[in-house]
Amino acid sequence: MKKSFSCFLLIFLLAFSGCGRRGAETAAASRLLLWVDLDAKTLTVYENGEAIRSYPVAAGARNTPSPIGVFRISSRFLPDMSGFGTRFLGLSVPWGSYGIHGTNKPESIGRNASHGCIRMRVKDMEALFPIVSNGTKVVISGGPYGPLNWGWRVLKEGDRGADVKQLQLRLIQRGLLWSADGVFGPSTRRAVIAARKELNLSPGDQADAALQIRLGMILFE
Repeated sequence: MKKSFSCFLLIFLLAFSGCGRRGAETAAASRLLLWVDLDAKTLTVYENGEAIRSYPVAAGARNTPSPIGVFRISSRFLPDMSGFGTRFLGLSVPWGSYGIHGTNKPESIGRNASHGCIRMRVKDMEALFPIVSNGTKVVISGGPYGPLNWGWRVLKEGDRGADVKQLQLRLIQRGLLWSADGVFGPSTRRAVIAARKELNLSPGDQADAALQIRLGMILFE
């Protein structure tokens, strides 16, 4: 089911990749798409809908999962050889600082081992870096620790992630919250307390599976 969902999402994104482009995007950014499959631990480069190359990657560990969703390359820099390798591409994740980068721990490739970033071998990252422009679309899907993927995470104040953003969107629909940024802050906590009361759930300030399901959240969202 997960693979079918990923294929459907990829087809949708590729079909509509020409819509709503910002004027600042370059031609290269418009025709390229990076697909990160956290289950397969691969990053695949698509050009005009055709896969042109694929690389093995490392993804986030259990307590620091990689973000799931559709993002853009938002920044870039060339560090000296370090934990970031020699190349870094920043991602437009609203709830934290994440990127695609090289690593000085090549043994981690193929594992859930990072702090949420997508790690690549240094030589692979150096090959990818020059062909990817700022504005390039990046899709990250799957993964055993991914929000709304293999199970429900109890959400509490201080948490960040795609599942927090989906929770916030449901709370907005109920008129209990006004913005969704993927960060579980005091306003989200107050909205959760109110939602639990409205839905006749036990009092509390955390969003457990019972609340998420009652709000209409579903896995693979």
